[in-house]
Formats: sequence, C-alpha cells, structure tokens
Amino acid sequence: MTLSDRVNTFGQVMVARYGERVHKIAIDAGFSCPNRDGSKGRGGCTFCNNVSFSPNGRTPQPIPGQIAAGKQVIHKRTRARKFIAYFQAYTNTYADIEHLRAQYDQALADPDVIGLSVGTRPDCVPPPVLDLLAEYRDRGYEIWLELGLQSVFDATLERVNRGHSLTEYEQAISDAQARHLNICTHLIIGLPGETERHVIQSLDHVLALGVQGLKLHPLHVVKGTRLANDWRRGAYRPLSYEQYIHTAADLIERTPPEIIYHRITATASRDILLAPDWCACKWKVLNGIESVLRTRNTRQGSHCGVKLCPSTVLEDSCADSRRQFVAHTL
Repeated sequence: MTLSDRVNTFGQVMVARYGERVHKIAIDAGFSCPNRDGSKGRGGCTFCNNVSFSPNGRTPQPIPGQIAAGKQVIHKRTRARKFIAYFQAYTNTYADIEHLRAQYDQALADPDVIGLSVGTRPDCVPPPVLDLLAEYRDRGYEIWLELGLQSVFDATLERVNRGHSLTEYEQAISDAQARHLNICTHLIIGLPGETERHVIQSLDHVLALGVQGLKLHPLHVVKGTRLANDWRRGAYRPLSYEQYIHTAADLIERTPPEIIYHRITATASRDILLAPDWCACKWKVLNGIESVLRTRNTRQGSHCGVKLCPSTVLEDSCADSRRQFVAHTL
C-alpha cells in the first residue's frame, strides 16, 4: 500500500476530478507581509525565512517565466499536463485588488494552468479579495484559499510573533464560507511551548469551524530567523523524526476522510536548514508516516470524533494520554 491508500491526498483528488495529474507550481509574486513592513509588526514570524519554501528566493522572475520553468521541471518528472499556480511566498493577498487581479490573471493566462492556490494570512482577506477569488471560481477555475493559522492558541501566536489572533482566523473562515470558497488551513507541529495536545486541539477546532483541506508542517529552524537564535542558545529544541511521524499519524487518524491533505510535511534546502536535519528528507518523512499508519492498521478518519480531555486548559492531568514533545521553550 502507498500513502494515498491511507490518506486523502490532494494529488489523488485532482486525478479523480480531472482524469489526470495536476501539480502546483510555486510562484513568488514579490508580495510583502504586514508583519514585516510595519503595518502589523517588524521582522515577521520568528521562524520565517521564505527562502525555505520559495524556490525562486526573493528575486522573483516574471510570473509567466516561473510557470514555464515549473511546468518543464514537473512535466519531466511526472508527465503532468495540468497545473495550479500556487502563490506561496509571503502574503499573496496583501495588495490592492487591481494589482492582485493583474498577478492572478498572468498565471491563469497560461492554457495549462487550471486554477489558483493563494497562500495568505487570516488578517489579509477582506471581502473584495474573497469576491475576486469567488469570481475566478465561478469562471470554472480550481480555487483554493490557503490560510496560515499554525495554532489556535493566541499565546503561541504571540510567542512566535504571528501578528494575528484566532479571532481573525475565525472571521476569515466565516467570510470565505459565505462565498463557498475551498479553504486549506496550515498547522505547524512543534511550535515553542506546545505539546501534542495543543496540536490536537488546534486540529479539532479547525475541523469544527469547517475546512476542505489541511497542511501539516514540522517546525524547522532555518538561517536568518529569530528561531535560529533561540536554537543556538538552547532555548528551542526541535522535534525528533519519530515524534513528528507519530504525531502526524495521530492527526490524520482523527481527520474526517473527506478532508483533503495538501501536504503532511515540509522541507527546507540543506544550505539554509539548521535543524532538525530530517526536514531535508521529504520522502523519508512521508514513508515514515505511511509506515506508522500501516503498523497501526489505521487510515485517515480511523479515530475521527475521538474526544479530548474535557478541560480547555492544558494541564498535567492530561499527561497520561499524550506524548510530550521536546519542543518547549526551555
């Protein structure tokens, strides 16, 4: 069996929907972030160095050129002929509406691009932006709004300098749902001060609010971040490989089978990755998660609806039912 036999992956859903492979092409459109330019804060999130997930760095090429290059690489590897333009780097709704339309239209001008996946923050999706995405959806494009939440705990969000709260995420979800947009929420496993119980509560709250997709990320330490400074002085200790694959499996098991997993790990290139080193090995992590699920004889949805400890405060009384991360601030 493969991972897609146990997890409802984005790839298999696209094959079922379009009859062939559909791949995302990562786009850096040169957007900034309100948590960097002073609108919300300075310096960005403590873990943020977008080079870790932007293949084009911070000298973006014209969007048509990025798409052409991405198509060539992906087609050579997988023979895919249909693509989704994934606006990934920084906050891809953080501009006036006409600038956004111009950027998105450039991507959709390619006849092989069948849709958009737009990564952004919960505090940067005002009604005009959502209306624009709904307009593309109504024209027949595959549209996904990707919201970087990371945690439902405001204390954690403040600790990592996110610059937004859970309340803003809840409002963004409500506004997007009113327009029937597909939502993919990002959650990070291993945030400073959090245990597995925090991540489970984050997942359950997001599922209760209603989403169509999820992404799971291990927190990794990359150069040029405040988290890197914490790691160097011993104030942050990353997750082990075993902790991550078992926790990811736990979350997958309690996710309803119809939810689409767009990603269940994330990597960084070795030239900027400081720790943990296994975050440079995507396939090792994917195979590890599949192995855990296979060993347990479980799959996505196997433990859907399992109840949490009734207390909303994470206390030691819950310790008998959780594995502690070594991811606390020491």
